[in-house]
Parts: sequence; C-alpha cells; structure tokens
Amino acid sequence: MEIYIGTPNERQKEFLRCEKKYIAFGGARGGGKSWAVRCKAKLLALRYPGIRLLLVRRTLPEIEANHLTFLRRELAGAAAYRAGERRFVFANGSSLQFGYCGSDRDAERYQGAEYDVIFFDEATQLQERWMRQLAACVRGVNGFPKRIYYTCNPGGPGHGYIKRLFIDRRYEPGENGEDYAFIPARVTDNRVLLARQPEYVKQLEALPPKLRAAWLEGKWDVLAGQVFQEFTDDPAHYEDRRYSHVIRPFRIPREWNVYRSYDFGYAKPFSCGWWAVDHDGCVYRIAELYGCTGTPDEGVLWTPEKQFAEIRRIEEEHPDLRGRTIHGVADPAIWDASRGESIYETALRHRIYFVKGDNQRIPGWMQMHYRMAFDGEGYPMLYVFENCRAFIRTVPGLLYSGTAPEDVDTSQEDHVADESRYFCMMRPIAPRTAEVRQIGDDPLNMAKKIF
Repeated sequence: MEIYIGTPNERQKEFLRCEKKYIAFGGARGGGKSWAVRCKAKLLALRYPGIRLLLVRRTLPEIEANHLTFLRRELAGAAAYRAGERRFVFANGSSLQFGYCGSDRDAERYQGAEYDVIFFDEATQLQERWMRQLAACVRGVNGFPKRIYYTCNPGGPGHGYIKRLFIDRRYEPGENGEDYAFIPARVTDNRVLLARQPEYVKQLEALPPKLRAAWLEGKWDVLAGQVFQEFTDDPAHYEDRRYSHVIRPFRIPREWNVYRSYDFGYAKPFSCGWWAVDHDGCVYRIAELYGCTGTPDEGVLWTPEKQFAEIRRIEEEHPDLRGRTIHGVADPAIWDASRGESIYETALRHRIYFVKGDNQRIPGWMQMHYRMAFDGEGYPMLYVFENCRAFIRTVPGLLYSGTAPEDVDTSQEDHVADESRYFCMMRPIAPRTAEVRQIGDDPLNMAKKIF
C-alpha cells in the first residue's frame, strides 16, 4: 500500500522523525502543524499494522474543516472511512479515529477507551484536565509505540500546561523530562504557505502587539486574554529578586506580620495561602495548602473539619508560622449558617480565625496587578516562593471572561487567585509607577542577619 505524503519542510521533518513519548510541535501560526499531524498519522498507520490512533480537536466542525476534508481525498483507495464512527480503517487493520473534546462530559466519553497514539491538535484550546484524562487512554501490552503528539500556539485554556511541560520544562513527580520534546515552527518555515499566501505574514504583522508576538514570533510569555500578563517566573533572578515574581524561599524575620488567606472548596479545590509582609509593605507568599487531587480543578473532597485540622497542624509545625499571631481573611460565604454550622464556626473550633474578605472582584484583581507591577529597578510588591506550586501553576494562565470585561473567567481554576485577592484587598496599595522603590535593607540580607 502506498500513500503520497508530499515533501515536508525541515521543521516538519523533525516532527516526523522524533521518537520521544510526548512531542509538541508549533508555537506560532502557519507552521504547517495540521499537515504534519495528518502525515504522521498516515505513516504510523502504514508502518504498524493494527495500531490504534486518535486525533482530537475541540469541536467537530474543526475536525471536518482541518482534517476530514483532506483525508477523505488523500486516503481514497487506501483506507475505508466509516462516517458513523468518524474513523478510517486501513487494509492492514490500523485505524485512525477522530474525536472532539469541548467539555468535561466530552472527556468522560473516552473513559475505558484504549489507544496507542493520541494527537491533540491545537492542544492549547483544550483544558489541561481533559488532556490528562484522555492521555490515560494511551496504554496496551502490544509492541506499538505509545506516544502523545501536541500541536499548539500560545494562548487558550491549555496554554499554562503546554508551556510548563515543553517551554519551561518544569516537571511534577511522575513526569520524566527526557520523555518530552518541543519542535518550534513558524510561518517562515512553511514555504508552501508563503508561496500560496504571501500576504499571510503581513496579516500577522498587522496584529496587536501581544497577538503578533505570540502568533508570528511564537512567544509564550505574552498571551492575549491573559489576566496577569505581568507575572514573571525567571529562575535566573530567584536570588536577586529582580524582574521575577517567583523567588527562592528564605526564613521570615520574626518581626514581620504573617497572614492567612482562604477559599473553601470540596468537589473543587480549596486553597489556603500564607503571606509575610516586610517593612516596606511588600508581600511574600511563603506557603500554601491546595486541596487538589493532581487532576486540575478537581477537589480532594475534604470536609471543613479535615481542612482546618490540617491548616492548624501546618501552623504549629512550619518554622515560619509556629508561635506567630496569624491574621486570617476568607471568602464571606464561609459565614453562611443557613444550613447548620457555618464553615467559619468549624474553623473556630481549631483556633483558626478569619475576617470577612472584601469580595469585590475587579478591585481585587486590580490590587494584584498593582502589586505585580515592577518598579524602575525591577522590583514588584508581590513575590511567590518557588515552593508555592499551585499559585505558579494556576494564576498566570487565567483568562479574561468573554462576557464580563476586566473580570476573570470563573469557569477556570481560579481558587488560588480568589484567596490571593482577598489578601491583597486587606492591604490595598495605589497604582505604582516605574520609579525606583527605595529599599532600606534587602529582606534577604536582613533574614540572613537574623537567622
């Protein structure tokens, strides 16, 4: 059986040859990603008789427009298309299935399915939890390669997940960095597109600056629709604390005030953060407890009793928390006693005290913006210790609501952000300018002196 696939460009060749378990391809618009995915799927189907392949996009119309329209012509005579199943079946027993995933219910439909290879086309348009759930379907005891391919552009709900794995290369327990490869591709790599649509580059160049940087240059640190675009995580500056919100942990001087912020959750994650405030009013997120199963936005189903027992334990054992008076702030909803004992009353039994947080959403987000702003020397008024992984994972990827301008889309994993804004509203500051902030004594040096 022979199928004509055409001539790939150099970046597409890298993608087709790569044998890592997890492979991401793209980073900018017009890099020839869809062609590369179809080509790789055909090659795998021909090389491994009986292999099972799945190609997923967010919606069925996208599947039809970007793949099925082409493949019905390209595979004519080589594979039979079963429209009811959205599947091509090859003469050698291989199959190429097409699916969509635009909701939690869609993701659940794949439970129990088994594939050798999955392609997530335009992966950043999918939720992280959907990709993780479908990735569990890649299994089997046969000798076929087990791989997951991602094509991607910056932006979308899956931006943070793809960026963490393939751009920042920050891995969680159970993730082996050696298994991941990122192959960048830009429109300038796609000679076929440039020949057919020479005006396409000019269209990208005419975009607003952030979109142009993402879609033309493939920059992942700018994201159209991202709420906290100023948030920066630069390991090169963890020590000097300039132009990075994430820094290396240090011991907190005993005279600094410490705060606790809390957002309740049960089926969704609960979030508790601890903050220290230095003599200049700069705040440091020094520790956190995040009630997530490991699957994004899935709560651990802890009762309030268990949550506050664990918060009390941490405050009695953590070297920067024990023995301190800790000021707490929480979502006003925990005072609701209409169905019996309120969540706050449960907290009181564990000697966990809160005041009601100011729940104005947009002013709260603005306070976070004001604190994240860098001054002329590159110093913000909000830092996050590198051990606070829930903040670092969830807050930078939050997107604006499509219906409420200036507000965060509440369908996202926004629990850490919510309790953070409660805290920031306790200590509001005015908008900052780019002037140099005068610092009498570097808190890191002070901490070294004291301890």
